[in-house]
Amino acid sequence: MGIPLALSFRQTEILELARSEGRVVVDDLAQRFEVTLQTIRRDLTELADAGHLDRVHGGAILRTGVTNLGYEQRGRMNEAAKAAIARACAAAIPNNCSIIMNLGTTTEAVARALLQHSNITVVTNNMNVANILTANPGCEIMVAGGALRRSDGGLVGELTTQFFEQFKVDFAVIGTSALDRDGDLLDYDLAEVRVSKAIIRQARRVFLVCDASKLNRSAPARLASMAELDTLFTDAALPADLAAKCDGWGTRVQVCA
Repeated sequence: MGIPLALSFRQTEILELARSEGRVVVDDLAQRFEVTLQTIRRDLTELADAGHLDRVHGGAILRTGVTNLGYEQRGRMNEAAKAAIARACAAAIPNNCSIIMNLGTTTEAVARALLQHSNITVVTNNMNVANILTANPGCEIMVAGGALRRSDGGLVGELTTQFFEQFKVDFAVIGTSALDRDGDLLDYDLAEVRVSKAIIRQARRVFLVCDASKLNRSAPARLASMAELDTLFTDAALPADLAAKCDGWGTRVQVCA
């Protein structure tokens, strides 16, 4: 979508930052543009009123509604955080193991971090993950069947679910579109949710890779609870109430830098 001419130069820059990072913070913007906090709050309010952003405590996030962001846009968001999360997740995965990896730009970052692993088997419904891992001669790659989603290279549907049900793997590495304060993983596509549920069932240990911007998003379909996970790899500490729930569930949270 083009930026309306009514936006000021500063508002245009703020919107571009939000598109690249997923979230903007009032204090950071005030320092960046050398203006008052009140000026930034007014900019964010106007951008929200124009339908570009949603206001959250301390800043704003891209407005997403009930549809996911485009694949290329998601790929550009929080790249440094995703790389740090991927390195930490890959470090927790040993050589000589089997892994299922699902859809998402963060799981693709994990695939890149696995390029030096040896004697691993990766089962995936993500064509991008498969293509990345072809550069690792020590990785056997198995790709699910199903309906190809051209927008992001994902395979979904009943065939995909049935394919994963044939495996029992050491690790699942999954992403999510949103994570709420109840600890529920949320997504936009029911077909993808059914596939991800099967992946969780077929893994001995489940790793969620998810940057902190997902806590400020919402999606209509429930995938799972964090209680079903072994470890969350993320880039910022969880809110205190959610962290306490994870502690009670025995779900480890690793903050990656």
